[in-house]
Amino acid sequence: MDYEFHWNIVFQNMPELLNGAFVTLHVSVLAMFLGVVIAILLAIAKMNDSKPFCYVATVWVEIARNTPALFQIYMAYFGLGAFGIHLSPYVAVLSALVFINAGYLTETFRGGFQSIPATQYSASKSLGMTSIQAYRYIILPQMLRRIYHPMTNQFVWSILMSSLGILVGMSELSGTTQRLQSLSFRTLEFFIVAAVMYFVITKLVLFTSSLLARRLFKGEI
Repeated sequence: MDYEFHWNIVFQNMPELLNGAFVTLHVSVLAMFLGVVIAILLAIAKMNDSKPFCYVATVWVEIARNTPALFQIYMAYFGLGAFGIHLSPYVAVLSALVFINAGYLTETFRGGFQSIPATQYSASKSLGMTSIQAYRYIILPQMLRRIYHPMTNQFVWSILMSSLGILVGMSELSGTTQRLQSLSFRTLEFFIVAAVMYFVITKLVLFTSSLLARRLFKGEI
């Protein structure tokens, strides 16, 4: 092996890589937050007796879970562009990740809701609570405790899948790495460092999630 590594060029461009990592985290956190909000609504819609709401939720989940993430990103960026709706790379990737996160988390939340005995909702109502209060104080806290780890896994998935933004020109960590290596021709060095940064980011997310779980749930999960 006669390849000679040159790390100086990578360290000189470290501020740009860190900025790309910040964009990766930013789009992933936002996609997760919006995905959770939409997923809760879709899960309730799927359990609702109203067929139109259930149908919309089912179509959303089936498309999100059974088509590639790359397809969702291309549809958001190039597909909508064909109809005159031009999204920036950031918004296109964000939209696709929100769509997919919501689809996957809907089934997670639905399972969480159904794991709570219906008698608890009835008991809450018998104590004079409204439906919103019953979900706010009784159902949601228990449900979130049970699906906390699947939610964490989905967040990690979202971070890693944001790297597909490189295909539509988004300047997140992978996109920034691709641009810098094309300027310097030090492909191996830049992508090794990018891989290490992804590893560190996901490990920090898992560690923070673990600490948060201990604080919120007092070791009950």
